[in-house]
Amino acid sequence: MTKLPAHTPYDGSSKLFAIGLKPLDLIRWIEVDEHYPAHLAEKRRLYAAIPDKVFVAEADTQAAQQEVLDLLADHLRRHFPELPATALPEQSIGNFASQPLYAASLLVQEDLILMRKGENGWRLAAGSLCFPSSWSLVEKFGKPLQEIHVPVPGFGPGSRPDLLIARMFDALPEKQPVERYNWSIQAGDALYQPLSNDERDDRAASRPSKFPDGNVAAHAFIRVERQTLRKLPVSQDILFTIRIHLDPLKVLARHPDRAALASSFAAQLVALDGMQLDYKGMTADRDRLVALLTAMAKDA
Repeated sequence: MTKLPAHTPYDGSSKLFAIGLKPLDLIRWIEVDEHYPAHLAEKRRLYAAIPDKVFVAEADTQAAQQEVLDLLADHLRRHFPELPATALPEQSIGNFASQPLYAASLLVQEDLILMRKGENGWRLAAGSLCFPSSWSLVEKFGKPLQEIHVPVPGFGPGSRPDLLIARMFDALPEKQPVERYNWSIQAGDALYQPLSNDERDDRAASRPSKFPDGNVAAHAFIRVERQTLRKLPVSQDILFTIRIHLDPLKVLARHPDRAALASSFAAQLVALDGMQLDYKGMTADRDRLVALLTAMAKDA
């Protein structure tokens, strides 16, 4: 039986296209659930099949990568001692020789992005991104935040969110990580969901349905991103983690708070403007999703 969702930010607590950073207790930094073996196996499959698309690193990031590996290994030993020792991967494998971030990525279900401060602000200096939510790691590699966020409506260079994010990165304390949530709707349960800027533009122009057979209830999955930011004490880089949760939309029908969740979910979809819907790839399907959620709320 499918379990109820671990996180429900679509209840209005984490609105789309808002920064929404909140303090995070370090005990809750990493999440481990029943999908741990499957997620790590999928990472290994992607590393073997498309290594250049899921891992990038600047040449001088090895020390910071090792810092990430050490922090994660220590955290897991402290808080998840039940994990098998075999979960600790060897560091020198094929394309990933001398890349500690590769080893770190195979300890956790989270994707790991290393951000480094430079002349143009915080840039993506290294990353393991096996489960992208409609973006391309290679395309964003080496770019500063203001360029990374160009496609996001309202987050372009010089915008208020852009300036706030830069200040938050600068002021992030070492001992106070933060978290935020993002969510979207996809067809099917695939974790690997890349999208280039050109593909996003094409999608916005053609506005295809994610559910060409019209059966939203059968195929729609809620994709929740739990994101954390932590300042590394030695390198002073920032580790950005992304944990993906996938749940069938229909699972909300048996949630004890389904009326409130479905109503809030529908209201947030209705509130999205045209540019936001295009960015999320939901323009063609928004009305069908709203109708399904509204019916779910009424049946509660």
